[in-house]
Amino acid sequence: MLFSTPPIWYDTRMNERVVHVAPADIEKTSFSIIAQELREKHISLPEELASVIMRVIHTTADFDFAETMRFSPHVLEIIKKAIQSGADIITDTNMALSGINKKTLARFGGEAHCFMADETVAQEAKSRNVTRAAVSMEKASEIQKPLIFAIGNAPTALVELCSLMEKGFKPVAVIGVPVGFVNVVAAKEMIMESGVPYIVNEGRKGGSTVAAAICNAILYELSRER
Repeated sequence: MLFSTPPIWYDTRMNERVVHVAPADIEKTSFSIIAQELREKHISLPEELASVIMRVIHTTADFDFAETMRFSPHVLEIIKKAIQSGADIITDTNMALSGINKKTLARFGGEAHCFMADETVAQEAKSRNVTRAAVSMEKASEIQKPLIFAIGNAPTALVELCSLMEKGFKPVAVIGVPVGFVNVVAAKEMIMESGVPYIVNEGRKGGSTVAAAICNAILYELSRER
């Protein structure tokens, strides 16, 4: 994937190390820098995955994602077709929910949901001594639409999804990129072994912004394809 570098000018009134880029060109310039640094690191991304991985790098400024993200076969095609058919996206944080381009999703007939702040979810989680993330996955599974899960914070959400799938629940795909130390790696491995189409970042890294970035990369591609 090639990116041309937009015009850059320097403000002589400030330190020469400060590069000034037109606001409309900042993102394009960032992607040009990412592409250049990937070449310098001798990292070649699969063409069909490059837009997703590069947007995650753009969001995090972390090039480790170029080597740790894992995609099940045809997962992007599966997710795109589901979105085009009106699938909804379920997140485990309001941060991820706020970051997803809901306007673009709505153009295809889909909505984004997060049930973490739902009072009934909080009460149920407290009464059962389980996490709200687990209960919110249960609640989401009751939606009678194709569902894509974008999990960026709670490994217990991934564990619960695996349990629901064992009982017959069939999500379209799971984006499993929680960040942290407790059960994060194990939960991601469970998703990759579950048979569900997945996008997972191996290891401890991830986060709500990563989950949203992956969703948006796919939505942006769909917008260009229309």
